[in-house]
Amino acid sequence: MKKDVHPDYHTIKVVMTDGTEFETRTTWGAAGDTMNLDIDPTSHPAWTGGNQQLMDRGGRVARFKKKYEGLGI
Repeated sequence: MKKDVHPDYHTIKVVMTDGTEFETRTTWGAAGDTMNLDIDPTSHPAWTGGNQQLMDRGGRVARFKKKYEGLGI
């Protein structure tokens, strides 16, 4: 294997949005750095279910529902 082709793999501290911390190994930053997350699995709607509402602009959703109302269960 060639020397000096792989990035430095070191330990950093990750701080989640709720303040919890953990250590992980990564190539990001430098050894001992801290990564503060803006979005993580405890706050992102994709994991929490979110309460985002679907906006029906121009009746697209209504037309879709009408077109496919007979499919499925």
